[in-house]
Amino acid sequence: MICYPNAKLNLGLKVISKRDDGLHNIESFFLPIPLYDILEVKKNLSNVEDVQITYSGCKSKQINNDLVLRAFNILKNDFSLEPIRVHLHKNIPLESGLGGGSVDGAFMLIMLNTLFNLQLSKAQLLNYAKDLGSDCPFFIINQLSHVSSTGEVIKPIDFNFKGYYIVILKPDISCSTKDVFSKYHLARESNLSIQLNHNPMVWKKELVNDLESVTFEIYPELKDIKDYLYDQGAIYASMSGSGSSIYGIFNKKPNISNRMNYWYWEGVI
Repeated sequence: MICYPNAKLNLGLKVISKRDDGLHNIESFFLPIPLYDILEVKKNLSNVEDVQITYSGCKSKQINNDLVLRAFNILKNDFSLEPIRVHLHKNIPLESGLGGGSVDGAFMLIMLNTLFNLQLSKAQLLNYAKDLGSDCPFFIINQLSHVSSTGEVIKPIDFNFKGYYIVILKPDISCSTKDVFSKYHLARESNLSIQLNHNPMVWKKELVNDLESVTFEIYPELKDIKDYLYDQGAIYASMSGSGSSIYGIFNKKPNISNRMNYWYWEGVI
């Protein structure tokens, strides 16, 4: 079986409060985009190990704390799963704010549910995804959604994104979500919800990623990229998640120069 786990973008990210468990309550809009990893899973009855996993693609040797393996182990706690062989080809860069690790884990749950005919409902898959990581439940739903709490409260919303052009630039900078949040200073808790105006032309003023204040101070180059995308005509530009990807949304295909040889992706929603 083969599937194609997709990346996401954060449209705004508001840090609401810090929890007693050390995590943060947030609000954001998550947008799936057509940038895909490739995940293949097969039964492997000749293998004595539970999981035989190989990797390829961008910086695949740097993968650690692998959510694909954790997804298998979480389900194996409750079900008798036969050994499997897995290959993960990474196109979504690591530590980029694009959800590349979370989506692989979530899609692994979905694949195993089908492969072993576990007959888990979407609600049950969501519960398992919560145990994997904060962004994983979203990828079970996998449509434009308002996401809150630590990422497990998901409310799909209706918005026509068809025809918008997206460009993503990522320099050779890795941003650990844990490290960025640990450096974020929450001046006061907020009970104000972020809104997604149906006119993207106003997002520049209304949709803010609070974590930019931390990441841009550490890596000023990221702010320069955001400014560059606006200079090229983006109607909205932002850092996704905790970084280090910076994206721009355009009404039409832009003429982007990638003279710095950043990791680069462009596509139409």
